[in-house]
Amino acid sequence: MNILHLRYACEIEKTKSISKAAENLFMSQPNLSRAIKDLESSLNIQIFERTSKGMNLTVKGEEFLYYAKKILSEVDEIENLYLNEEHSKLKFSISVPRASYISHAFAEFAKKLENCKQCEVFYKETNSLKAIRNILNSHYNLGIIRYQSTFENYFKALLKEKGLKYELISEFSYHIFMSKNHPLAQKEEIKMKDIEAFTEIAHADPYVPSLSSVDVKKEELPDNVKKRIYVYERASQFNLLEKLPNTYMWGSPVPKQLLDKYDLVQKKYDENAKVYKDILIYHKDYHLTSLDHEFLNEIVKSKRQILDE
Repeated sequence: MNILHLRYACEIEKTKSISKAAENLFMSQPNLSRAIKDLESSLNIQIFERTSKGMNLTVKGEEFLYYAKKILSEVDEIENLYLNEEHSKLKFSISVPRASYISHAFAEFAKKLENCKQCEVFYKETNSLKAIRNILNSHYNLGIIRYQSTFENYFKALLKEKGLKYELISEFSYHIFMSKNHPLAQKEEIKMKDIEAFTEIAHADPYVPSLSSVDVKKEELPDNVKKRIYVYERASQFNLLEKLPNTYMWGSPVPKQLLDKYDLVQKKYDENAKVYKDILIYHKDYHLTSLDHEFLNEIVKSKRQILDE
C-alpha cells in the first residue's frame, strides 16, 4: 500500500466508476483495476463492491476511506507547508452555535480576507457536540460551544477529558424574538402564560455530555410548549418569524440591522433565569494563528456592540 493507492481509492469512491476514475487520474482502466485489487489483497479486505450501477463501498471500504482521507489530508498539509511555503494558503476553520453576533463577527472578519491571494475558510454552524467532534476528528482548529451554566461542570469535564483548552467568550440570557406583527409585539412585559398559545421556532439538537437526550430536551425544550417548528438553519428561522406572525424564538441578542431586515422585535424575558455561556475551544497543542486572533478580535467587537448594549 502506498499514497497513490489511497488516492486511487478516493477517486473511485468519488466517481463511483473505474473508467471515470482512470480518466481523471490519467491512467488506463486495467492498471487502475489491478492497483485496487493489489490494495484489497494487501489489506485482506474488499473495499468496493462492483455492481451494474457502479462501484459501491463495502462496510470495510467505508472504514478504510475514512482513514485514507485523513492520511491524504495530512500529506497535503505537509506538502503545502514545505513545498509551497512562499505561496502558502491561509487557513481558518471554526464550528460555532447558531448565533447572530458570531455570524456578524464572521462577516466583518471575511471582509479582511478580500485582498488575500490564497485562503481557505470553513465556518460551520452546529451544536456543541459536533463542534467538539469537528476539532477531534475533522481537522477544525477552533470551536465555540454554547451551554446553559447549569451544565458547566459536565462540559468542563468533557473538554478536559478530550484534551481541549477553553476560554469564556460571552455570558447572557436568551431574548425572545417575534414579528413586529405578532400579537405580543407591543406588550412591554411578556410572561410564559402569554406565549403558550403561540408556536415556538426551535433547534432540536441540544446536547450535554453524560446526560440523556431526553433529560436535556426536558431542560432546554420544556414540554409546556404545545406547538414547535424545528428548524436548524438560522436564516430560515428568521424567514418563518417574519412570515408567520404567530411564531416566536429564543436566542442570544441579534444586531438591529438584522431585526430590521426581517421586521422583527426582540424582548428581554424577565421570567427566564437561565444563563448561557459561549466558550472558545481548541486542542491543547494548537497555537492560535494571526488569522485566529483577527476573528477573535471581531468577536469581541461584535459582543460589545450587540450583547453588552
